[in-house]
Amino acid sequence: MSIDIQQPRPYDLVDDTIRIGGVAGGAFEAQFGYRVHEGHDEVTGGFMAGDGTGGHGQFQVTADVSGASFTLDRLFVEIFHTSPKDGEELDKVVVPVLWGPRILPGYRVYLEHVVAAGETLWAISTRYYGSGNLYHRLVSANPQTITDPNVIHPGSLIRVPQA
Repeated sequence: MSIDIQQPRPYDLVDDTIRIGGVAGGAFEAQFGYRVHEGHDEVTGGFMAGDGTGGHGQFQVTADVSGASFTLDRLFVEIFHTSPKDGEELDKVVVPVLWGPRILPGYRVYLEHVVAAGETLWAISTRYYGSGNLYHRLVSANPQTITDPNVIHPGSLIRVPQA
């Protein structure tokens, strides 16, 4: 069995409806499971994939996590094949994502901001949120880009979560 998750990509910003898609299979038809969790709570489900002849088939599922009691902004999306023999989770693929509603209550989308020379996270936060004190939202939404909140680079693309 093989699994290729094409959506979401690592560190994508997601909302309460997480769309999970990719290619899975390698058997006539197989039962796959998904789990979205952050270590305290989880949302699970399943789907069938395969092409009916032993090949791979595309899949797309939607995980509604609006009822979960997540306490962190980093979630993990897992897809795995369930062994028909004993229910063991096999060939698990894990994708870390960022849960927008924990970063910004009411999160729906993000804007992209290109950092200009001389800008600070405080100034960018003031521009978009009306307060520099909310710069932590930008840090949380951009872990790959902002590794030190005191240092941002001109030309960097920063995601700005919006409600």
